[in-house]
Amino acid sequence: MSLLDCENAFQTNNLQLLAEQYNINMADADILQAKIWELPQLSGYINAYNPEDKRAFNVSKAKGAEVTQLIYMGGKKKNEIAFAKSNKELAQLQFSQLLVELKTQLHTTYYNLYYEQLKLDNTNKQLGYMNDLLSAYKVQSAKGNVSLKDEVRLQSIVIQLNNDKIGINKNILEFEQNLKVLTGVTEDIEPQLSESEAKEVLAAQPFGDEAELKRKAVENNADYLYNLKLIDNSKLYSQWQKSLNVPDLNVGAQWDQNSGTFRNEVNLMVGIPLPLWKSNQGNIEKANYAIKQNQKNAEYQKLNLETKVQSAYKTWKGQYDQLAEIKTTDLNNLELVYNGMLKNFRNGNVSLIEFTDFMESYRQTALQIYDMKNEIIQSAEQLNQLVQTKIFY
Repeated sequence: MSLLDCENAFQTNNLQLLAEQYNINMADADILQAKIWELPQLSGYINAYNPEDKRAFNVSKAKGAEVTQLIYMGGKKKNEIAFAKSNKELAQLQFSQLLVELKTQLHTTYYNLYYEQLKLDNTNKQLGYMNDLLSAYKVQSAKGNVSLKDEVRLQSIVIQLNNDKIGINKNILEFEQNLKVLTGVTEDIEPQLSESEAKEVLAAQPFGDEAELKRKAVENNADYLYNLKLIDNSKLYSQWQKSLNVPDLNVGAQWDQNSGTFRNEVNLMVGIPLPLWKSNQGNIEKANYAIKQNQKNAEYQKLNLETKVQSAYKTWKGQYDQLAEIKTTDLNNLELVYNGMLKNFRNGNVSLIEFTDFMESYRQTALQIYDMKNEIIQSAEQLNQLVQTKIFY
């Protein structure tokens, strides 16, 4: 699968992403709930005992009914709805941040798997030759034509290569498992990335200097924007709590058959709590402290984000410059010398000690070069995750 194929599968199948989406749906439901008013109240009464006629449940002469409706005052509903809408914006930012984090995991895992498979191919190539060579030396050692010391020297390189292979295969299994979880694809995924495409990814550089990247991160990083939005959210919550101190009205109508001043009397009812004290003062103070807390958290998040961008940029720059010092001709020369050493050793022009020393050096260098390339891409992905807008061109 190409990286684009993996991204498409990820957006369709990733269970974490699908689960997080429901938080936005639940926030929509909270907005709907905030818009709903209290139901009207209907109550009534009938006579239980008539002392004049000494009759119980004399319904025909004494009954009444009333209906009341709570009327919100002080903009309570407006503030509650605004707070619910702000919560939805927070849920959307949380979803955006999770999307970025999981997408970064997808990219880093994909490239990790790609370079581990290249390391495995290279290690298998060396193992194929060294195993054949060791088999031949074992035959000659048994005949007494070569020393046991030479056989052991070759055996140590084969053991090191096999140990490398075990570690690489372990990493491949881990990365394959992670890709399955991220994409929802149950089969093993093999990265479909050509050498030229990998070179393009490695050659890409961020647009803008360190200061520009910090500015873009502050404008686009969903985690930081979430902390900024929390300030607005806590202000809306405080405003809502303040409005709860405003007394609400209970308005209604009452019908009374016989116990009022008039028969079949209809009355208008109005009720309001007496605001002798502020019944919601504690929640208001708590909300005001939350505003101050979120302001400090936002300041910390900004400083933390800018510091991370600075560190990630310097890490990427250092690794990029380090790899740039290794020219393509140097890499070609390494393969050329490797093939030349194999040929000259077969022809008897190179001693076993020289050959094994070179093979050990080549084994380490080949793995290190793959790791260097992978680390550059990993650093670039970390920078992408922080800035959260297109910066590599």
